[in-house]
Amino acid sequence: MTYNSFELSIENKIAHIVLNRPDKRNALAADFWAELPKAVRDIDEGAKARVIVISSTGPIFCAGIDISMLAGGVSGGNDKNHPAYGAAFLTKVKYLQDTFTSLEQCRIPVLMAVQGGCYGAGVDMITAADMRYCTDDAFFTITEIDVGMTADVGTFPRILNHLPEGIARELAYTGRKMDAIEAKGHGLVNSTYNDQATMMAGVMKIAAMIASKSPLAVMGCKKSITYGRDHNTEDALDQIATWNASFLNPTEMMEAMQARAQKRPGNFEDLPIVDK
Repeated sequence: MTYNSFELSIENKIAHIVLNRPDKRNALAADFWAELPKAVRDIDEGAKARVIVISSTGPIFCAGIDISMLAGGVSGGNDKNHPAYGAAFLTKVKYLQDTFTSLEQCRIPVLMAVQGGCYGAGVDMITAADMRYCTDDAFFTITEIDVGMTADVGTFPRILNHLPEGIARELAYTGRKMDAIEAKGHGLVNSTYNDQATMMAGVMKIAAMIASKSPLAVMGCKKSITYGRDHNTEDALDQIATWNASFLNPTEMMEAMQARAQKRPGNFEDLPIVDK
């Protein structure tokens, strides 16, 4: 399947999504918001890969939302006195939020590889991923404040999982840039690299390591970490106990142990295809 807003390839059980509008600084146009969740769900539900890597082209990772999407407002205009304006705006925002929620809800890990600038909705996107990596020249900025609005596509509920509250507030209130060193220091990104080529090699190495593990066990980790993040310890312990009682697979465990002892790749089952 081909997409207008990015290129998709799948090799060695790794799906690689590459934003491909460098001339527009990879601003997220209307096609993107429909295509990304469609692609992610197709990969996940069809068990077509075990890891998703999202990267970009050109000197800028993502300039945020394409302003052409905002020019006409919602429902064809910007008249807030129109009776349906609020409902139409809410529907639009929910639609945009769902695009990045698809990254968090899919069964497989999502890794982000960021080069150069990551603005606005780009920050929304990366905070919904499992891990983030960047080049030394990368920076992150919550730019919505500079156009007189509050970020509403996912930044605030998710960035607090990665940054201290005071730092998140400072970025939100000022719109200042956080560079790669600061981002790594606060834990927003896992690692930094000298350049994009080195970063992609490093990220693909990590993706390959994940793809070599039991997909069912990786899925359990993703579900349990996300659940534990959003619930108290007692509830999280109940969740993982219930998960393992339901999904722990002795065959997969035996294969993992034998593969390790024999110093060979494990022969694991892919996740089941989701029937619709």
